[in-house]
Amino acid sequence: MFEPGDFLVFQLESGYGLMRLLAIGNEGGQAIWHVRLYSDLFLDIESAEAQALHGSLSVAIDHVALTERAFESTQVSRLANQELTSDLVSLVQQWENDPERTISDRSVRLHLGLR
Repeated sequence: MFEPGDFLVFQLESGYGLMRLLAIGNEGGQAIWHVRLYSDLFLDIESAEAQALHGSLSVAIDHVALTERAFESTQVSRLANQELTSDLVSLVQQWENDPERTISDRSVRLHLGLR
């Protein structure tokens, strides 16, 4: 359904937010969703897509590993897919190599300070 490199859009009360799927991993038999969260908010999906593919986005959180429950608590739609840069891939690799890595069970909205 979703693939690394996907830009995912989610609806807020007065617009749309955006995140990027970096990887889908597995920890103890549970899916782990690695995402980058952006602070940009958009009035419509077309603006979100244009900025994602052709503009620059303001990064709110470089990388967060989410439980499946946390990821699924925010309904998202696939907006577009663009190949991940080596910098983005390395964020997941750094997390995997960190003996103190954490997996968050907080929703995307809570990470961004939105309700």
